[in-house]
Amino acid sequence: MASATMTVSLVSPEKVLFTGEATQVITRILDAGEIAFLPGHAPFLGALVENHTRVYLADGTITDVAVHGGFVEVSNNKVNILSDVAELSDQIDRARALKAKERAEAQLAHESSAEAECALARAHARLNATGGLNGTSAGNH
Repeated sequence: MASATMTVSLVSPEKVLFTGEATQVITRILDAGEIAFLPGHAPFLGALVENHTRVYLADGTITDVAVHGGFVEVSNNKVNILSDVAELSDQIDRARALKAKERAEAQLAHESSAEAECALARAHARLNATGGLNGTSAGNH
């Protein structure tokens, strides 16, 4: 019988940002869009893109995370998110993220550049993890 929860770890090179028991993880992978992992998921390895990852905890709350690339690995009822840069929603400066979004959009209005597109993707991941543009839907519920 499958377990009702799985262990989730979010790890950066400097430290473990989060570990806990969850009922679901939703993240975004390269070339495939969003993917959800539930307890008992088959082994999986995928490359992550800039995204707002949601970890649905066993206590009913949601941990929102801005993930800036990396990998997700699933095996033995564990989900490991390995990212060079990831930020828990309560660590994100929304005002700074909004300004970064505006700067990137202004730069892209004049010319297309990979650097500006990456900056815009990072800003969107941060803003989505903190509730989207209006700032009301995310956060540790």
